[in-house]
Amino acid sequence: MSPHRIAVLALDHVVAYDLGTPPQVFNAARPSDRHRLYDVRICAAGPVRSTAGFTVVPDYGLEQLDEADTIMVAGIGGGGPVTDGTLPPDIKDALLAAHARGTRIVSICTGASVLAAAGLLDGRTAATHWAWADRISALYPQVRWNFDVLFVDDGDILSSAGVGAGVDLCLHVVRSDHGAEVANRAARRCVVPAFREGGQAQYIERPVPQNAGTGTETTRAWALDRLAEPVSLEDMAAHARMSVRTFTRRFREETGLSPRQWLLRQRVAHAQLLLESTDLGVETVARRSGLGSATALRQHLQASIGVAPSAYRKTFRHPVQSAS
Repeated sequence: MSPHRIAVLALDHVVAYDLGTPPQVFNAARPSDRHRLYDVRICAAGPVRSTAGFTVVPDYGLEQLDEADTIMVAGIGGGGPVTDGTLPPDIKDALLAAHARGTRIVSICTGASVLAAAGLLDGRTAATHWAWADRISALYPQVRWNFDVLFVDDGDILSSAGVGAGVDLCLHVVRSDHGAEVANRAARRCVVPAFREGGQAQYIERPVPQNAGTGTETTRAWALDRLAEPVSLEDMAAHARMSVRTFTRRFREETGLSPRQWLLRQRVAHAQLLLESTDLGVETVARRSGLGSATALRQHLQASIGVAPSAYRKTFRHPVQSAS
């Protein structure tokens, strides 16, 4: 089977980190037999300047946009899409034609402005870096911007917040394509978290708390070791030696989620991994992930990703077996 073709589009003022993220993550996404799952190619109309102070000379031209299964647009630090809403006609036409063919379109950081300038985000939900919120939302009011999340998966169009969130989105794509085990292996090779909870709220600039050093990270690790147990908000606050009110406030500051939301996400994620990597029955998966019953697992999985446990296992069980 041929590798999935990814064309990473670089425009002038490209953010170097964003441009390097897709080949790093997708080239690391390999099953145990090491065959390549993705063929990543950087393309542009010609040499482009980067925001890091060097010029990028891609190996491929814009013809890659016509041949790709997925197109990823790296962030830009200046130029038409983020200044006046303009986009070179050949780029716009190529993106629109690719989307019409059913090509998956992905943006990292301010690459979302390129998609918006092409008209691909009209009436849709998208993410980009919180620091660009005022400028980009004013340029493209027809887009339903979400500046709180790390990334948005809107089906055939996906978008992420800035810099590190591009890694999160690339791993999400790998996880969606080939399951958690392949994505986790890629994350380990890149020495990054396989999944980061919360959203951009935890990274937005704010005054340093007076009680720095009294965070909730240790308690989160403690809770992760006890997903199968009935861990309550009060239990977590007691472990952190805080009042429930203080613990909840600090937890949300650090993760962008309430403790209950975070714990539920971890349990659902663990259930997904068990469905992919074991033959355990649904009741056992629910119990070991702390969701209690098969009914609760079905409800939470349906609410989270829109499928039943059996359908999820059917979709991802085969890729995981081939990667073991």
